[in-house]
Amino acid sequence: MLNSRLSILGAVAASVMMASSVAQAGSHSVPKLPCETAQLIVPWKPGGGTQVLYALVEKTISEMDTPYNLKVVTVPGQGGNKGAKQAAKAAPDGCTLFAIHQSAITSFLNGRIDFHYNGFDAVANVTITPDIIGAAGDAPFNSIEEMVSYAKANPGQVTAGATFGSTSHFIWLLLQKATGAELKLVPYDGTAERMNALLSGAITLGAVNVASGLKHLEAGTIKALAIANDDRDPKLPNTPTLKERGINMSFALERGIMAPKGTPKEVIDMWAGIIKQAVDNPSLQKAMAAKGTGLRYQGPAEFTAYSKDLYDAYEAVAIEIGMYKK
Repeated sequence: MLNSRLSILGAVAASVMMASSVAQAGSHSVPKLPCETAQLIVPWKPGGGTQVLYALVEKTISEMDTPYNLKVVTVPGQGGNKGAKQAAKAAPDGCTLFAIHQSAITSFLNGRIDFHYNGFDAVANVTITPDIIGAAGDAPFNSIEEMVSYAKANPGQVTAGATFGSTSHFIWLLLQKATGAELKLVPYDGTAERMNALLSGAITLGAVNVASGLKHLEAGTIKALAIANDDRDPKLPNTPTLKERGINMSFALERGIMAPKGTPKEVIDMWAGIIKQAVDNPSLQKAMAAKGTGLRYQGPAEFTAYSKDLYDAYEAVAIEIGMYKK
């Protein structure tokens, strides 16, 4: 454990040094890219949490003194896999980056795609956003305990929206396993569609987050039954954690940035330095906090190791619940 912590501290220190060198280096030491602005592929529709958060990162970088800019490009479809495939096939020249989170793992475990984090070179882990168990405004329950009791009394009748093969699918599988409730999962392609279905009453449950759903949660058009985090969110202080209600489960999206396999190390390090500068920017920190999201920077080496541990943890749970069989 001590060696692991020392390794983490070393990686962070190296990333800080890299950020400084990117800011101060002359043009002769900056890798030359065949573009002035790189595209960051977000594999979901506009309006979803990932697009909203990375638009803030894009804006922050545009206001910094950096050798290259970054532009968010949405490539929705196939539960995030269309954009992932496009990014994985892109030239490893530093002009294409990819926004990734744990749905890459769940898609792989479901057999929908033949790679996950291992299909890219790690640049940086950036944010962490806990999920909230949300219910439609007219749902016949007002707490997580009432929902579980109702679902057990009416097996298969409580509908929950999910993008199959993504994290929004995985959270319901875990919740069912943890509570014994039997839900009816309904497929939707992306956060925006699931949110619209929840608001219209087409489904009863949806996993939402403060980044994309705060106004609906505050207005009561979506009921926040519980947050799948170790601590309550300061923006929703009256929403209990699952663990407070006796459900031993936490679940959060950790959004990172990858590059196509084979991207030169100096290019990876340059982008990692730029992202670290952005993460350290007080304006971005304030904007992310307003969205209910934490900034959790990990540089290339640390993020590579962490993504491997993350996959191992997900694989173990998937095998346990019968989602993936070796």
